[in-house]
Amino acid sequence: MNAPQTSWAARSASGHRFRSPALYARSRGIPATVAALVCAALLTVWTASRPDAYLDPDRRVPLVALAPLLAAAATGASLHTHTRELDDTAVRRWWPRRLAHLLFLGALSAALLALAVPGHAQEFGAAAMVRNTLGAVGITAGGAVLIGARLSWMPTTLYFSAVYLSAASPRVNNATVVGWLVQPGPQHGAWAAGLVLFVTGTALCAARGARPEGPRG
Repeated sequence: MNAPQTSWAARSASGHRFRSPALYARSRGIPATVAALVCAALLTVWTASRPDAYLDPDRRVPLVALAPLLAAAATGASLHTHTRELDDTAVRRWWPRRLAHLLFLGALSAALLALAVPGHAQEFGAAAMVRNTLGAVGITAGGAVLIGARLSWMPTTLYFSAVYLSAASPRVNNATVVGWLVQPGPQHGAWAAGLVLFVTGTALCAARGARPEGPRG
């Protein structure tokens, strides 16, 4: 009797470990988020294929700002959980799953959007898209910790809007750290700013999780 019971328990534990990532992905709506990222990439391909997008490099600035914003908003929505109280009392640590969650969606977003805008670095091509996407995801992840996943898109939208509207100012345009969003791509200061935001926001969200939210009124 002991051998069959032990074998069944081992198979059950193995099945639980196999299903656990799938259950986590479904509970966070990751499949729907991936679908939203694919749609954002397809929309970016269509927009970038317009002839006027390459005539003037400045016309690509809205493209490399709006597409990462959409990807970050979708990623932030996937950080919401309906069982935060249960998560906090779980035996297993949640930070590795949250970290894998953000790294996967961040890398996928950056890859899809980079492939959607082929071009030279000086023309706001793939390099700028990768940097902006990672920075946007980092800001959104930090926003989820501070104000909750449902509103995590707000800090990213406010920051992107402020920088984009101020891009005509030489002071902002020449400040690669403050105005990293509107830099063509190869500037070291812009990359440092984007990567610091991504690493900081991802680490904070992985360690603490999104802020608990009450039911919608």
